Amino acid sequence: MKILVIEARYYESISEDLLKGALAKLQAAGAEIVKVNVPGALEIPHVISYAEKAKSGYDGYVALGCVIRGETTHYDYVCEESARALMDLAVNHQLAIGNGIITVENEAQAIARSKPDQKDKGGFAASACLRMIQLRDELNKT
Repeated sequence: MKILVIEARYYESISEDLLKGALAKLQAAGAEIVKVNVPGALEIPHVISYAEKAKSGYDGYVALGCVIRGETTHYDYVCEESARALMDLAVNHQLAIGNGIITVENEAQAIARSKPDQKDKGGFAASACLRMIQLRDELNKT
């Protein structure tokens, strides 16, 4: 099973923790892991789209990043559009995507959600991707 992990590095320490959690779950499942970095959450769906168009043979995708509310409406657009684009890709192309883009009010929430020994949202996203691959494969057999 080949998984592409796309990591938005805007908040580097947060994304590092998300990545640690995701890699632990994927490695435990014996997945072949390919990692790429992008500047921010909005770029993650682009990479999945590029990989699919290139017929790269990925079984699933794990999207990792963090969006922290700021003083402007930019937060709302990034949260909504990145989630919408991932959902559109998953539904329209039957892709297994674990969405680990955390959207939080402040850095303390981001730290708690990203750390593998706390809420482990990176690990959760990887587990979601693996489960969706399993379900897709089961349903395609019927």
